[in-house]
Amino acid sequence: MSAESDANKRLAALAALEFVEEGAIIGVGTGSTVNLFIEALIPYRKRVRAAVSSSNASTQRLLEGGIPVLDLNDAGDLGVYVDGADEATRARHLIKGGGAALTREKIVAAAAARFVCIADESKLVDRLGTFPLPIEVIPMARSLVARRLAAYGGRPVWRQAVVTDNGNHILDVHGLVIDDPPAMERDLNQLAGVVTVGLFALRPADVLILGTSEGIQVLQ
Repeated sequence: MSAESDANKRLAALAALEFVEEGAIIGVGTGSTVNLFIEALIPYRKRVRAAVSSSNASTQRLLEGGIPVLDLNDAGDLGVYVDGADEATRARHLIKGGGAALTREKIVAAAAARFVCIADESKLVDRLGTFPLPIEVIPMARSLVARRLAAYGGRPVWRQAVVTDNGNHILDVHGLVIDDPPAMERDLNQLAGVVTVGLFALRPADVLILGTSEGIQVLQ
Protein backbone atom coordinates (compact mmCIF):
# COMPACT_ATOMS: atom_id res chain seq x y z
CA MET A 1 0.00 0.00 0.00
CA SER A 2 1.52 3.35 -1.03
CA ALA A 3 1.67 6.23 1.42
CA GLU A 4 -0.71 8.26 -0.77
CA SER A 5 -3.20 5.39 -1.03
CA ASP A 6 -3.05 4.86 2.73
CA ALA A 7 -3.65 8.58 3.35
CA ASN A 8 -6.63 8.63 0.97
CA LYS A 9 -8.14 5.53 2.60
CA ARG A 10 -7.74 7.18 5.99
CA LEU A 11 -9.56 10.30 4.74
CA ALA A 12 -12.50 8.18 3.59
CA ALA A 13 -12.52 6.18 6.83
CA LEU A 14 -12.60 9.35 8.96
CA ALA A 15 -15.41 10.84 6.86
CA ALA A 16 -17.56 7.76 7.50
CA LEU A 17 -17.66 8.59 11.22
CA GLU A 18 -20.22 11.29 10.40
CA PHE A 19 -22.70 8.57 9.47
CA VAL A 20 -22.43 6.80 12.84
CA GLU A 21 -25.39 7.81 15.00
CA GLU A 22 -25.29 8.02 18.79
CA GLY A 23 -26.31 4.77 20.47
CA ALA A 24 -26.51 2.83 17.22
CA ILE A 25 -25.67 -0.75 16.42
CA ILE A 26 -23.60 -0.48 13.26
CA GLY A 27 -22.50 -2.93 10.60
CA VAL A 28 -18.76 -3.12 9.97
CA GLY A 29 -17.16 -4.71 6.92
CA THR A 30 -13.74 -6.12 6.12
CA GLY A 31 -10.50 -4.96 4.53
CA SER A 32 -7.70 -2.44 4.78
CA THR A 33 -9.90 0.66 4.56
CA VAL A 34 -12.34 -0.75 7.11
CA ASN A 35 -9.41 -1.44 9.44
CA LEU A 36 -8.69 2.29 9.32
CA PHE A 37 -12.37 3.00 10.05
CA ILE A 38 -12.28 0.70 13.10
CA GLU A 39 -9.10 2.45 14.24
CA ALA A 40 -10.84 5.83 13.89
CA LEU A 41 -13.98 4.58 15.66
CA ILE A 42 -12.23 3.20 18.75
CA PRO A 43 -11.70 6.62 20.44
CA TYR A 44 -15.47 7.22 19.99
CA ARG A 45 -16.54 3.69 20.96
CA LYS A 46 -18.95 5.00 23.59
CA ARG A 47 -20.95 6.51 20.72
CA VAL A 48 -22.04 3.08 19.50
CA ARG A 49 -23.94 0.42 21.40
CA ALA A 50 -22.36 -2.45 19.49
CA ALA A 51 -21.32 -3.63 16.04
CA VAL A 52 -22.20 -6.49 13.71
CA SER A 53 -19.14 -7.68 11.83
CA SER A 54 -18.80 -9.29 8.41
CA SER A 55 -15.67 -11.30 9.23
CA ASN A 56 -13.79 -12.96 12.06
CA ALA A 57 -10.84 -10.62 11.44
CA SER A 58 -12.96 -7.48 11.89
CA THR A 59 -14.66 -8.99 14.92
CA GLN A 60 -11.30 -9.44 16.59
CA ARG A 61 -10.25 -5.85 15.82
CA LEU A 62 -13.52 -4.48 17.19
CA LEU A 63 -13.33 -6.50 20.39
CA GLU A 64 -9.70 -5.53 20.93
CA GLY A 65 -10.82 -1.90 20.60
CA GLY A 66 -13.48 -2.32 23.28
CA ILE A 67 -16.48 -2.36 20.91
CA PRO A 68 -19.01 -5.13 21.65
CA VAL A 69 -19.89 -7.38 18.70
CA LEU A 70 -23.34 -8.91 18.26
CA ASP A 71 -24.64 -11.69 16.06
CA LEU A 72 -26.94 -10.24 13.41
CA ASN A 73 -29.74 -12.49 14.66
CA ASP A 74 -29.61 -10.67 17.99
CA ALA A 75 -29.08 -7.18 16.57
CA GLY A 76 -31.99 -6.92 14.13
CA ASP A 77 -31.94 -4.25 11.44
CA LEU A 78 -29.01 -1.85 11.35
CA GLY A 79 -28.95 1.87 10.73
CA VAL A 80 -25.68 1.98 8.81
CA TYR A 81 -23.14 -0.44 7.35
CA VAL A 82 -19.61 0.77 6.58
CA ASP A 83 -17.45 -1.26 4.22
CA GLY A 84 -14.88 -0.91 1.46
CA ALA A 85 -14.78 -2.05 -2.16
CA ASP A 86 -12.36 -3.47 -4.70
CA GLU A 87 -14.02 -1.50 -7.52
CA ALA A 88 -16.82 1.07 -7.59
CA THR A 89 -18.69 3.03 -10.26
CA ARG A 90 -20.42 6.40 -10.08
CA ALA A 91 -23.70 4.47 -9.93
CA ARG A 92 -22.27 3.04 -6.67
CA HIS A 93 -22.23 -0.49 -8.08
CA LEU A 94 -19.38 -2.42 -6.47
CA ILE A 95 -17.14 -5.44 -6.76
CA LYS A 96 -16.27 -6.81 -3.33
CA GLY A 97 -14.75 -10.01 -2.01
CA GLY A 98 -11.01 -9.51 -2.32
CA GLY A 99 -10.85 -10.44 1.35
CA ALA A 100 -13.17 -13.45 0.85
CA ALA A 101 -15.87 -12.06 3.17
CA LEU A 102 -18.38 -11.21 0.42
CA THR A 103 -21.26 -13.41 1.66
CA ARG A 104 -21.33 -12.00 5.16
CA GLU A 105 -20.77 -8.52 3.74
CA LYS A 106 -23.79 -8.91 1.50
CA ILE A 107 -25.94 -10.13 4.41
CA VAL A 108 -24.96 -7.25 6.67
CA ALA A 109 -25.47 -4.75 3.85
CA ALA A 110 -28.98 -6.15 3.30
CA ALA A 111 -29.78 -5.61 6.99
CA ALA A 112 -28.71 -1.95 6.94
CA ALA A 113 -30.89 1.04 6.11
CA ARG A 114 -27.82 2.83 4.68
CA PHE A 115 -24.70 1.31 3.14
CA VAL A 116 -21.70 3.64 3.26
CA CYS A 117 -18.80 2.49 1.09
CA ILE A 118 -15.34 3.91 1.78
CA ALA A 119 -12.41 3.71 -0.64
CA ASP A 120 -9.51 5.60 -2.12
CA GLU A 121 -9.93 7.22 -5.54
CA SER A 122 -8.09 4.41 -7.36
CA LYS A 123 -11.12 2.15 -6.82
CA LEU A 124 -13.41 4.34 -8.97
CA VAL A 125 -13.87 2.88 -12.48
CA ASP A 126 -16.10 3.52 -15.48
CA ARG A 127 -17.02 -0.16 -15.80
CA LEU A 128 -16.64 -3.03 -13.36
CA GLY A 129 -14.55 -6.06 -14.21
CA THR A 130 -10.88 -5.13 -14.29
CA PHE A 131 -10.70 -6.51 -10.76
CA PRO A 132 -11.50 -10.25 -10.97
CA LEU A 133 -15.04 -10.96 -9.73
CA PRO A 134 -15.00 -13.12 -6.57
CA ILE A 135 -17.70 -15.77 -6.25
CA GLU A 136 -18.17 -17.89 -3.14
CA VAL A 137 -19.06 -21.49 -3.98
CA ILE A 138 -19.91 -24.69 -2.13
CA PRO A 139 -16.71 -26.80 -2.33
CA MET A 140 -18.28 -29.79 -4.10
CA ALA A 141 -19.64 -27.46 -6.81
CA ARG A 142 -16.40 -25.61 -7.55
CA SER A 143 -15.65 -27.29 -10.89
CA LEU A 144 -19.30 -27.28 -11.95
CA VAL A 145 -19.64 -23.56 -11.29
CA ALA A 146 -16.31 -22.87 -13.02
CA ARG A 147 -17.58 -24.56 -16.21
CA ARG A 148 -20.80 -22.52 -16.10
CA LEU A 149 -18.87 -19.29 -15.58
CA ALA A 150 -16.75 -19.95 -18.64
CA ALA A 151 -19.96 -19.73 -20.68
CA TYR A 152 -20.22 -16.07 -19.61
CA GLY A 153 -16.83 -15.37 -21.15
CA GLY A 154 -14.98 -15.34 -17.85
CA ARG A 155 -11.88 -17.22 -16.78
CA PRO A 156 -12.49 -18.59 -13.28
CA VAL A 157 -9.47 -19.22 -11.07
CA TRP A 158 -9.77 -21.11 -7.79
CA ARG A 159 -8.26 -19.09 -4.94
CA GLN A 160 -6.40 -22.04 -3.50
CA ALA A 161 -5.55 -22.26 0.21
CA VAL A 162 -8.43 -19.84 0.96
CA VAL A 163 -11.45 -21.09 2.89
CA THR A 164 -14.11 -18.52 3.75
CA ASP A 165 -15.44 -17.99 7.26
CA ASN A 166 -18.42 -20.03 6.04
CA GLY A 167 -16.23 -23.01 5.02
CA ASN A 168 -16.54 -22.42 1.27
CA HIS A 169 -14.22 -21.76 -1.69
CA ILE A 170 -13.66 -18.64 -3.80
CA LEU A 171 -13.51 -18.50 -7.59
CA ASP A 172 -12.00 -15.28 -8.98
CA VAL A 173 -13.44 -14.67 -12.45
CA HIS A 174 -11.14 -12.78 -14.82
CA GLY A 175 -12.09 -11.11 -18.07
CA LEU A 176 -15.81 -10.59 -17.54
CA VAL A 177 -17.53 -7.79 -19.45
CA ILE A 178 -19.94 -6.34 -16.90
CA ASP A 179 -22.13 -3.91 -18.83
CA ASP A 180 -25.23 -4.55 -16.70
CA PRO A 181 -24.10 -5.29 -13.11
CA PRO A 182 -27.60 -5.90 -11.64
CA ALA A 183 -28.51 -8.36 -14.41
CA MET A 184 -25.22 -10.24 -14.10
CA GLU A 185 -25.55 -10.40 -10.31
CA ARG A 186 -29.04 -11.82 -10.66
CA ASP A 187 -27.98 -14.40 -13.26
CA LEU A 188 -24.86 -15.62 -11.49
CA ASN A 189 -26.65 -15.95 -8.17
CA GLN A 190 -28.95 -18.52 -9.82
CA LEU A 191 -26.13 -20.96 -10.65
CA ALA A 192 -26.39 -24.12 -8.55
CA GLY A 193 -23.52 -24.19 -6.07
CA VAL A 194 -23.04 -20.43 -5.91
CA VAL A 195 -23.40 -19.03 -2.40
CA THR A 196 -23.14 -15.44 -3.55
CA VAL A 197 -21.37 -13.27 -6.09
CA GLY A 198 -19.14 -10.28 -5.32
CA LEU A 199 -21.29 -7.87 -7.34
CA PHE A 200 -23.11 -5.38 -5.12
CA ALA A 201 -25.47 -3.86 -7.67
CA LEU A 202 -28.98 -5.07 -6.80
CA ARG A 203 -28.26 -3.46 -3.43
CA PRO A 204 -25.59 -0.87 -4.25
CA ALA A 205 -23.93 1.49 -1.81
CA ASP A 206 -26.15 4.40 -0.78
CA VAL A 207 -23.11 6.61 -0.22
CA LEU A 208 -19.66 6.24 -1.78
CA ILE A 209 -16.93 8.17 0.04
CA LEU A 210 -13.69 8.47 -1.91
CA GLY A 211 -10.47 9.73 -0.40
CA THR A 212 -8.55 11.70 -3.02
CA SER A 213 -5.37 13.76 -3.19
CA GLU A 214 -7.64 16.83 -3.08
CA GLY A 215 -9.80 15.68 -0.18
CA ILE A 216 -13.08 13.82 0.12
CA GLN A 217 -15.45 13.13 -2.77
CA VAL A 218 -18.94 11.91 -1.87
CA LEU A 219 -21.26 10.21 -4.38
CA GLN A 220 -24.84 9.50 -3.34
